Amino acid sequence: MFTTFTALVLAGGGLRLVLHWQLKRRWDISLAVPQALAGALVVLAGLPEFLKPFPFPVPLSLILGLLLPDLLLRRG
Repeated sequence: MFTTFTALVLAGGGLRLVLHWQLKRRWDISLAVPQALAGALVVLAGLPEFLKPFPFPVPLSLILGLLLPDLLLRRG
């Protein structure tokens, strides 16, 4: 049985995969987020509510699923 965290990571990864596939097929472009920005978004999503500088309603697990390829792979 999947936990909510795992389900959201898989949903974010699936969304990223489908979005990348459609952008590559239709317009031959690749979606990439710089590693520094991806890391900053993960840190911002992981902060407790009272430490966030502005409201960021996206859960950490969804951000991880969407940005995991950018955090793990370096594109040249």
